[in-house]
Amino acid sequence: MRKILKKALKVGMISGIIFCLFVLTYMAIIYFTSPVQFDKTKITNSNLVINIYDSEKRPLKHTFINGDYVTLNQIPKYTKQCFISIEDKKFYSHSGINVKRILGAVVKNIMSLSFKEGASTISQQLIKNTHLTNEKSIGRKINEIKLTKQLEKQFSKDEILEYYLNIIYFGDNCYGIQNASEHYFSKPVSKLSLDESAVLAGIIKSPNKYHPVKEYTNCIKRRNIVLNEMKNDGNINENEFIKAKSINTVINISNNSNIMNSYSKAAIKEAEKILKMPEKNIAVGGYKIFTYMNKEKQESLEKSVDTSINEDYAMISINAKSGFIEAYTEKADLPLFNVKRQPASAIKPILVYAPAINENIITPSTVILDEHISINGYEPQNIGNKQYGYVSAKEALSSSLNIPAVKILSYVGIDKAKNYLHKQNIQFVEEDNNLALALGGMTYGMTLKELTNCYQTLANEGKYIESKFIDYIFDKSGKLIYKNNSIPKNIYRTDTAYLLTDMLHDGAKNGTAKRLSDLPYYVASKTGTSSISKQNLDAYNISYTSEDIVGCWIGNIDNSPINIVGGGKPTSYVKNYFNEIYKTHSPKTFEIPSSVIEVEIDSLALENEHIIYKANNFLPERYRRKALFSRFNLPKINYDTSLTIQPVKIEGKVLNGVTTISFDANAYYEYELYEIKNDSEVLLQTVSNKKGITKFTFLQQPNSVCKYYVKTKAKNYSTGDILESEKSNIVELFYNEQ
Repeated sequence: MRKILKKALKVGMISGIIFCLFVLTYMAIIYFTSPVQFDKTKITNSNLVINIYDSEKRPLKHTFINGDYVTLNQIPKYTKQCFISIEDKKFYSHSGINVKRILGAVVKNIMSLSFKEGASTISQQLIKNTHLTNEKSIGRKINEIKLTKQLEKQFSKDEILEYYLNIIYFGDNCYGIQNASEHYFSKPVSKLSLDESAVLAGIIKSPNKYHPVKEYTNCIKRRNIVLNEMKNDGNINENEFIKAKSINTVINISNNSNIMNSYSKAAIKEAEKILKMPEKNIAVGGYKIFTYMNKEKQESLEKSVDTSINEDYAMISINAKSGFIEAYTEKADLPLFNVKRQPASAIKPILVYAPAINENIITPSTVILDEHISINGYEPQNIGNKQYGYVSAKEALSSSLNIPAVKILSYVGIDKAKNYLHKQNIQFVEEDNNLALALGGMTYGMTLKELTNCYQTLANEGKYIESKFIDYIFDKSGKLIYKNNSIPKNIYRTDTAYLLTDMLHDGAKNGTAKRLSDLPYYVASKTGTSSISKQNLDAYNISYTSEDIVGCWIGNIDNSPINIVGGGKPTSYVKNYFNEIYKTHSPKTFEIPSSVIEVEIDSLALENEHIIYKANNFLPERYRRKALFSRFNLPKINYDTSLTIQPVKIEGKVLNGVTTISFDANAYYEYELYEIKNDSEVLLQTVSNKKGITKFTFLQQPNSVCKYYVKTKAKNYSTGDILESEKSNIVELFYNEQ
């Protein structure tokens, strides 16, 4: 057994040596044959600038991503020491490469058969951030070492440290220590305290894991590690260490720290996905990004919001036909563009009502009973815990009633409804499989862009186009490397899109978005307010005309409550925006597609039977109401127009000289009471617009025998002809006065 173990150990050692020799040979080949070249200008060109242009090809201002450049003399000594202690203790003594650390990393990588251990010095990090990608491979690492050796020959240690501190990434789109200091602490780097400096030095290892706001506990733990390393290196004494460690570092996010505007930031985020590289590489690579930003609309959007409000907010404006994002603005401690929030009732049109109409399950006039319900233990409530009885689908959506929305979703089916949003790039998780979805109850929610984009589908005749910030991108040599060629995708029929738009127009006129009611052009709108334990967290308004879709969200990124509802400030801000962009013209009204038909319906049947019938030719005008329908889901006629009216059955009695003739009336008909007297027939009374048991009453002469009958008449309003029934049964009454 011992011999077998020795033999296995020997074989393992030989294999390890062979593998090490292979790796070292491979590294040597790359080192001496790699064509990678050191570019001094990538170091000295300190400002990382991304070239972004608006829809008129005008360059956008403020597209620096690393803020103001600061010299080493402007940075406090202890701030510099923080970075050296935690990132590269031997910085001033090695020649760019820490051989001991690299050998240790190589051994770990060989043992794990991976390449996770980096062992990068500050010099290597500067090279990686200016010359190379973030790819983890042996080849890239060898190129990094080769270029680092050249860097050390051309720049002093102080110059390398200075360039490094001005380009390193600190999270939240912050490159460079000045930008980071302004962003996280609202102060220049020269004013940083020791504990604040340690926070910044700790962030760079993993900006997400040690984020000062989102991961404050992790951030402070990492800060303390930095302080401990400084103490061990003799850069601070024990008292300074204890004092700095005991401080509850205050993060004071500045909304003005990143000098790019909201549109530029969002466009760069989109470019990162398109080019599959971080924004730093986009800047270093000299790419030119041409966007759809409309300068006038961008300025109007920024003017529409009360920027002094304490809450966070975001607004977006999308072209109704093309899907181009023409304006975007936001304000929050963290970037909002990709943040998902609960969509609340703003999801109802796109998840509930549009699928239900497209599947011919409801029409805008369909009557739904708003009542207390319990579906598998789920008991949705309207605002104020009120129920409103029978309401039309249009009224339910306009007033944003919750119970009808849940009922309709149950008719459609959760999976079928979600599939409509899947086609519009909305993602759900396994837990999103309950009727609370009708009210926006998603596990992770939607971004404002995603939500607003789905309304663009309604405004665009049911065709979905993924909304984009970027039109095209050129590389530094002028080669076109990206062009937006989004292809429209049919989601709803044109009649569905129009009917939903008409329903949402009612919401702007009479419903939760009625602050828009006095706008002198056609607007469709929906609001939404999410809440937990009666505390509001998100407030929305999504509105559109035939030209523009605009979405507004107000809330707090930290989920602290707000005293705002969707029909309040969000709707007002949207109205402000429309007032700005439509100062000199009004958008056209939506054209009614040929698949939408206006039908006269029987309002009496709707009220009494809660069923939609097409008005027949005999229905009086007072019971006729016009409504819009899809030609694929038209109402049936109440009964055939070749109506044969049956005579009614009457009953009669005399009491104290008062004669009463009673019968069961239909409100559509007119009834005539006749008396047969001396072989002649005399019309006594006429009644109409009566339903149910109806009575003729009159005085009868004493000691007389009288005969009565009733005729039923109906007017054909199509031809003007009068249809008349046979006589009813004859009632003979005798009044004997005592």
